[in-house]
Amino acid sequence: MEESISGFKVRGDWGDVVEHGERITHALRDAGTHDEAALEDASLVDAYEEWDEWRPKAHETLESDVSEKTSEQASVEEGKGEKAGKNPDEDIKTAGEKLSESYEQLEGDDPNAAMDNWKESIDYVARAADSASRKALRRVEDTVYQNVMTQLAPYYFDNELVSANIQQSARGFDNGEQFVFEVNVNDDELKDHVSDRLSEYDDEIDRWHVAVEKDTDAAEAIEGAEPPPEPDEESQSTTN
Repeated sequence: MEESISGFKVRGDWGDVVEHGERITHALRDAGTHDEAALEDASLVDAYEEWDEWRPKAHETLESDVSEKTSEQASVEEGKGEKAGKNPDEDIKTAGEKLSESYEQLEGDDPNAAMDNWKESIDYVARAADSASRKALRRVEDTVYQNVMTQLAPYYFDNELVSANIQQSARGFDNGEQFVFEVNVNDDELKDHVSDRLSEYDDEIDRWHVAVEKDTDAAEAIEGAEPPPEPDEESQSTTN
């Protein structure tokens, strides 16, 4: 591992990439970033979970899984209508209802209420247009990102806790795929803690056992068999 002002970098095969992500995740857990009660800024818990979801896993591939997660993470954020759980058709319908109410109030000699409903109708139309345009942009963005941008630039992740990027380098001497994976912790104090923990892992751990996704489908298909218990968060990766 190389450490610099820009972060913690490894060069190697997919197993090295996955191990690097797991080590940094464990170091962040040691700092309490997964525990809302231990943090002054509770939003870091969400940032930690976003990073833990995005980081490369042993059963994933760069071209499909990491590409898809990167596209989702980089997508246009939700607008007011989407945050309210409303699709454009629903907002257009509500706008029509408000406009009808406005006409009725004009006929009933209530111009102030009519004006209020007319303004609300316009707001709903605008919200519907915003939601529709965001969805259209995401579709284009996903296509462009997954099919074009990942050919030109590294796969990246960025939130208030962690910034990371991974790219495929030239093939190794054994013709195996090689990657460069760099992760930076955005808070300097937390970054120092992660650096110390990574050094301790190197001194204390002879071999890091990469967590792999367990396939329980076969066991569950056997009549009378019960699926094994889910591992707790502390035991997803074990060390010797």
